Amino acid sequence: MEKARIRLKVNGEEREVLAPVHHTLLEVLREELGLTGTKHGCELGECGTCTVLLDGKPVLSCVTLPLECEGREITTVEGLAAHGELHALQQAFAETGAAQCGYCTPGFLLVADALLKEKPAASRHEIAEATAGNLCRCTGYLKIFEAIELAAARMRGEVAPDAEALARAAEVIRGS
Repeated sequence: MEKARIRLKVNGEEREVLAPVHHTLLEVLREELGLTGTKHGCELGECGTCTVLLDGKPVLSCVTLPLECEGREITTVEGLAAHGELHALQQAFAETGAAQCGYCTPGFLLVADALLKEKPAASRHEIAEATAGNLCRCTGYLKIFEAIELAAARMRGEVAPDAEALARAAEVIRGS
């Protein structure tokens, strides 16, 4: 099996791997680098489960070749937390119940991170558009949107309601 030496910058750290030339970025991240937060999903580029950031932009790692990523910054879900603290998005997903089985969560987190860096006050419509390529079978998406909105408010430094108050307000709005 032919292998290639690949130099990648992953989560701010220079890494060098020897990987089969036919492996995707997803396979190299999981199998060669041990970064298992990026999930196998459809492996056809249709579900968003394997999303990572490449130079700050969401890409589907199941259809990306690692050789195309040399010299570029790759961010996985493991790279979101900093200094032992959860990223605001991770915290909001946990508080609002947006992460249920958790399988799709890394992809949603990274897409949301890219969106909020570009549009810190993204509207619900913009959030829905940005995450449209990410499929979830558990939440029905509303909790995901609410978590992204909560994290965005916190990242902007606004006084945001706690997750319990947000959940109660959402129930009132939905008429439950």
